[in-house]
Amino acid sequence: MISRICVLATASVLLALTACGSGEPKREIPEGIPPGPGTEVPAIDFNAPGRTADLLLAWAEPQTEALGISVTALASYGHAAAIMTETDADCGIAWTTLAGIGYIESRHGTYQGSSVQPDGLVAPPIRGIPLDGGPGVAEIPDTDGGVMDGDTVFDRAMGPMQFIPETWKKWGVDANGDGIADPDNIDDAALTAARYLCARGGDLRTAQGWESALMAYNLSGQYLRDVRDRAAAYSVGTRP
Repeated sequence: MISRICVLATASVLLALTACGSGEPKREIPEGIPPGPGTEVPAIDFNAPGRTADLLLAWAEPQTEALGISVTALASYGHAAAIMTETDADCGIAWTTLAGIGYIESRHGTYQGSSVQPDGLVAPPIRGIPLDGGPGVAEIPDTDGGVMDGDTVFDRAMGPMQFIPETWKKWGVDANGDGIADPDNIDDAALTAARYLCARGGDLRTAQGWESALMAYNLSGQYLRDVRDRAAAYSVGTRP
């Protein structure tokens, strides 16, 4: 158990939490892809009424401190993986991969002071920069009239898993049973990400499948390595 944490400023405007001062030896983080699946997610009745990710709060709560992920967000990642296990068993996506993406994209819904509410809603909403074709940025003119992302000139990535409007319109799914596919709800966003990754990668239990899925999500070798490092750390119950 980590006894305390220290906050280190990163090169970006974000903050990263890192273990310090622990009496336990640092856990070795596995190399290679795909990253490990982490703690097994119990089977749940995801057709039950209400927010079925709540059925995984007891699974998530003992892990949240060591992983640095809120119990609501962690339950969402596990929930998405559990649903995919039942609906697309050939994919084999693990919650650790979703958590790795969630950290890189939005610090699990906490970027720039946002937080994940008990119902999974991330508030204030997280929006990326305008995709205006600037240095290192794709150019994507507005596709939604600003309805979803608030920008009528260029598209912006939305929510804790950072979907652009066009992708969300095709893949977005309601995972929390409220009848709305909302990119700002981490339940919906995590399951949508899982569905997209499985469709793009096939069998994510293989190195080729996992790499194909991640490169479809973000065509960047550095992004793949960053997600892998986080997911691998989560797989052994810690964080980098």
